[in-house]
Amino acid sequence: MIKKIIITLFILGVLSPFILFGFYYIKFDYDVSQLVDYKPSVTTRIYDKNGEKIANIFEKEHRYYAPFDEIPPRVVEALVAIEDTTFFEHPGVNVDAIFRAALKVVKAGHAVEGASTITQQLVKNVLLTREKKISRKIKEAIYAIKIENVLTKEQILERYLNEIYYGHGYYGIKTAADGYFHKKLSELTLKEIAILVGLPKAPSTYAPTKNYEISMGRANRVITRMHVLGWIDDDTYNKALAQTPTVYDDTLTQNKAPFIVDEVARRMRAMGIEDFRTGGYEIYTSIDLKLQDAARDSLKYAYDLFLKRVEKYKEKEAKITNLDTESLLAKDINITKINGAIVSIDSGTGDIVAMVGSVDYQTSSYNRATQGRRQPGSAFKPFIYQVAINLGYSGATELVDIAKTYDYEKDGEEMKWQPKNYEKNYTGLIPLREALVHSRNLATINLVNDIGLPQLISELKKFNIKDIPHDLSISLGTMSLSPVELAQYYTSFSNYGTQVQTHLINSIYKDEQAIYEKEIKPQEVSPASQAFIMTTILRDVVQRGTGRGAKVRGIELAGKTGTTNSNVDGWFAGYSPTLETVVWFGNDDNTPMYKRETGGRIAAPAFSYFYRQVLKYYPQIKRHFDVPEGVREVTINGEKEYFSDISKAPKAESHPDAGEELLF
Repeated sequence: MIKKIIITLFILGVLSPFILFGFYYIKFDYDVSQLVDYKPSVTTRIYDKNGEKIANIFEKEHRYYAPFDEIPPRVVEALVAIEDTTFFEHPGVNVDAIFRAALKVVKAGHAVEGASTITQQLVKNVLLTREKKISRKIKEAIYAIKIENVLTKEQILERYLNEIYYGHGYYGIKTAADGYFHKKLSELTLKEIAILVGLPKAPSTYAPTKNYEISMGRANRVITRMHVLGWIDDDTYNKALAQTPTVYDDTLTQNKAPFIVDEVARRMRAMGIEDFRTGGYEIYTSIDLKLQDAARDSLKYAYDLFLKRVEKYKEKEAKITNLDTESLLAKDINITKINGAIVSIDSGTGDIVAMVGSVDYQTSSYNRATQGRRQPGSAFKPFIYQVAINLGYSGATELVDIAKTYDYEKDGEEMKWQPKNYEKNYTGLIPLREALVHSRNLATINLVNDIGLPQLISELKKFNIKDIPHDLSISLGTMSLSPVELAQYYTSFSNYGTQVQTHLINSIYKDEQAIYEKEIKPQEVSPASQAFIMTTILRDVVQRGTGRGAKVRGIELAGKTGTTNSNVDGWFAGYSPTLETVVWFGNDDNTPMYKRETGGRIAAPAFSYFYRQVLKYYPQIKRHFDVPEGVREVTINGEKEYFSDISKAPKAESHPDAGEELLF
């Protein structure tokens, strides 16, 4: 009787797993579409113009996807050797391994050895929870068998190697290879491959960034297993054991330019691309990371100079008012609110090569370069003068620099406007060149009157400038625009009369297919000869005018300062023969900066610092402006002036031996 009971129990013990298996197989519906139509979230990568990675963008899981043909055979061999030696023979489950594991459990009284195949591990990660129940194991086996009926072994491996977690926030073996070793899969050594395939068993324990020696020990077991199986020879085995790979401990995002990443995300959304964090896009920008770093450092450099000046100002005031410096600094709270922005573009293409939206991203992530709209002040004057030059004025044309009072009506009340020069003086008559070089407000207002507001506004629209004031305040740049907008408008000067739109994204790829390519749409707004005449004037602004603080030895630079009423905004917009840069400083609440701060004082030093860095990184950069056809250089009373068929030289008696020199 006892013998029959024992036999019965043994038979039931042997058959019960199969009975349960059959029960679960019949009772439940097993939908494998999630693995068949496998579409995991994939990290989007952003690159600079030279192909250097700027950042990774992802939602929850950082993953680069690798199709099977990108996975080296050695990776497959190493994985199969350590995880599932009979992978290519079994139907999804390894019955022998299950029985071996069961016997060891019986002997030890607890789990000693796993029996899950690679297919089962994939099922567990994608389709099931990690609960440790017999029912889950049975479902896992059923799913594995079903998967093997609809997917090839290669497809299963592809999904496994892209799905599994490899520690340190890396999902997928391609991600781990890039993160831990900064390598493509094809560049990995056998030891590095062994480290990676050994990770899924216990990612936290075996992560080489946390436990390097333990990770090496696990890798050596993988290599030894391959050697025992005869899949590598003695020489390969010994060399692999001896290797000690360099491991990198990077942040997941690797964000080298946060303002660029934020702006790319904003522009992707504007394109209607909502899955940019999970869609695995490759975004190639116009940014040059070297110049991006230079731009950030330039802004900080000018900001630190400002703080030093303020300290000196306050020390002087403290002596006069008998207040201590700290009390004065606290009194003038706006000093601590100052911020800035800088954008630099390729003059010929409009490509944004650098853009920084604040002095410190960690303190303020608001991008003033694209979102901050402020009055440009005198930085707008070149457009008025360019219109005049296009109409036939020249640098030698004399303008009236005298004060006038203008009557106007505001809210039904008679008002008077009495504009002044920054220097609080006037010269009577002044050459157009000198009026712009020294940023004379009165001469500019009188020039606007001379041209006539209707004609001026009509001509300015050709520059695509928005929200143009329809009154004399246009003379002082009272519209609002962002540094990026001003940079685009300034290509009208820096690109010899042809304006180009600014670009940040050069191309976007998904699944190796281009879904976006930038288009350059040049628009001629001035003849090249006339734009060059403007460049010679703006070059003088830097050499001897209000923009002297922007000067850099060894390269020709042209540009214009801008300071709005009460020193609320400080600008410098300028360019070299190929590169244009706009700098802005001010308080976000539109309150005045410290009273002595002008565009030439606060913004020009950032511009100058930036171009010194440009010369350091790119000493071969073009350093001198080209002279277009049709431009004549003439010396008048010992000073060089430039004329064209439109801006004709004034008539005067010419000395027979003077050549192109005109004597007055």
